[in-house]
Amino acid sequence: METELSRKLGIEHAIFGFTPFPAVAAAITRAGGFGVLGAVRYTAPDDLKRDLDWMHEHTAGKPYGLDVVMPAKKVEGVTEADVEAMIPEGHRQFVRDTLAKHGVPDLPEGEASGWRITGWMEQVARNQLDVAFDYPIKLLANALGSPPADVVRRAHDHGVLVAALAGSARHAERHAEAGIDIVVAQGYEAGGHTGDIASMVLTPEVVDAVNPLPVLAAGGIGSGEQIAAALALGAQGAWLGSLWLTTYEADLHSRALTAKLLAAGSGDTVRSRALTGKPARQLRTEWTDAWDDPDGPGTLPMPLQGLLVADAVSRIQKYEVGPLLGTPVGQIVGRMNTERSVRDAFDELTRGFERAVDRINRIAGRSQS
Repeated sequence: METELSRKLGIEHAIFGFTPFPAVAAAITRAGGFGVLGAVRYTAPDDLKRDLDWMHEHTAGKPYGLDVVMPAKKVEGVTEADVEAMIPEGHRQFVRDTLAKHGVPDLPEGEASGWRITGWMEQVARNQLDVAFDYPIKLLANALGSPPADVVRRAHDHGVLVAALAGSARHAERHAEAGIDIVVAQGYEAGGHTGDIASMVLTPEVVDAVNPLPVLAAGGIGSGEQIAAALALGAQGAWLGSLWLTTYEADLHSRALTAKLLAAGSGDTVRSRALTGKPARQLRTEWTDAWDDPDGPGTLPMPLQGLLVADAVSRIQKYEVGPLLGTPVGQIVGRMNTERSVRDAFDELTRGFERAVDRINRIAGRSQS
């Protein structure tokens, strides 16, 4: 699974694994891929430093990267309190009523929500970069498109490639104009924030739009055969996120959530604004149904929705309230039906890739005979 990009980065296989869990990212890198640690939950720089120290010690000198959440346009002078003041009382009451309907207890006194809007604010991401550039990261990815120009320059000054996610060829062209090195073409099937175009259509459109920049295919990829298809469409690698959620190394803190993922089919996700205010694919639950109900108050724009539901999401996860319990995940969840190690998942990807290449070679051979 070698491509020009994988050779440039010094990895054996062109598999890029996004994950919020350091143990998963390190295991992907050790297996011959490229682990990318999601940084959005690290609101305290010391916490990120601790986990990057651990990553550095457990990647055997092999390359890895970091994924941040940073808007392209700089916003100054806005605090979390300013944002919170914009939330209508009717939406707050809707949250209280929905939680009460399902008997969700309050968090213990003094226990803060584990998911706060601060992780989505630009200054937090800049603080993360102050930490990250002290480590030998090889890639900086931004989940909200192209990072600000000064961040791109700073990364390049440190010898770090910059990647940005795109949901359309138009978005990808803007990334190329901003000096991005790698475009991640994320299709409709993907978990988390995603656009309207499916991967099979999106990948070749983006490849053509930004040529000769390398493109990674993302969304709905969970087998080696699908990676082979992505490379056949012109991508130089595959970006996988959801697949790692049911590995042993993933730290979901909830056996109930793991069980829901293992039992889910590819039709059990929904693209909903319930979590952040932007369309994000996740498990369909009674929580997403409540927010998508036309009789409800409707979701708020980012970042208001994320702040509104942060405490509620933490309570649902802590007490494992089954009907409401969910997580961002792509349609590939239908293949995630067993728990296994990252190494085993990685080995199955490489075997599937070999099967696909052998199949195409046989077809090509018969065509030529």
